[in-house]
Amino acid sequence: MYDLIILGGGPAGLTATVYALRKRLNALLITRDLGGKTNYRLQLPFVEKHLVITGEEVVNKFASEIEYLEFSRVFGKAVKVEKQKKGFKVQTEEGDSFEAKALIVATGAHGQRLEVPGEKQFMMRGLCYSAVSYAPLFIEREVGVIGDGGLALRSTAELATIASKVTLVAPTHGKLDTAMGRKVLAASNVKVLEGWQVQEVQGDEFARKLVLAHNGDSKELTADAFFVELELLPHSELVAGLVARDERGHIMVDARNRTSTDGIFAAGDVTDVISEQVLISVGEGAKAALAAYEYLLQLPD
Repeated sequence: MYDLIILGGGPAGLTATVYALRKRLNALLITRDLGGKTNYRLQLPFVEKHLVITGEEVVNKFASEIEYLEFSRVFGKAVKVEKQKKGFKVQTEEGDSFEAKALIVATGAHGQRLEVPGEKQFMMRGLCYSAVSYAPLFIEREVGVIGDGGLALRSTAELATIASKVTLVAPTHGKLDTAMGRKVLAASNVKVLEGWQVQEVQGDEFARKLVLAHNGDSKELTADAFFVELELLPHSELVAGLVARDERGHIMVDARNRTSTDGIFAAGDVTDVISEQVLISVGEGAKAALAAYEYLLQLPD
């Protein structure tokens, strides 16, 4: 039986694994890849490569500490977690099972996709998925934001403080009646296209324009880049019956990354600590590992 199993190899999971190994815990990382969403590198025609921290750089710093410890990682997908009398059992898609006294869930979240022609082609090539991460790159630029929920409104409000013009493509009225929505509607450099739907993403090497439709009409929106800001979907189904989650499915944690179940900790975008920031996920992963270590110290032999 392992001391600790970490689910997910993104920034939070990698950091938790490194910290656990430094504490001499018998730890196992189960992940499909190393780096998670940081493996997607944003490319823009007006941004020099050195201005963007790449996923490879982040991954290499953490992975270098565990790459020679083959016993500390398993490449696979966890599909089931069961609580046992002493600890937890994790089963993988490959048919393997592992047991541990404690568990850190760092399975992340993913942004919803538009599912329209051109999206895959221009993904992270002018078509971006995290304004909170990349907004500072758009000083005095024209940008488009797609979405009508809280995430889209927050992103639009932030971009409006930096960009020269922001166009919000809002398929429905969504949350435009909220305080954030009213602020967006009142901003002098923000234009809201309510009721319009994205039909296609077009461009050359990078995304250059969106084809929009509304009640039989169509138009094109050009900009320096576009942000798809639909709500994030946390990958928390594995422990849905074991820990408390909020209405959106994020695992609820306290200040020490403890969940509602003793022995289960969580970190990163799968939790209700919403950030989308790599460095915050790194910190949350470290906190979760240290909290798990304290928990394990208190267990009877």
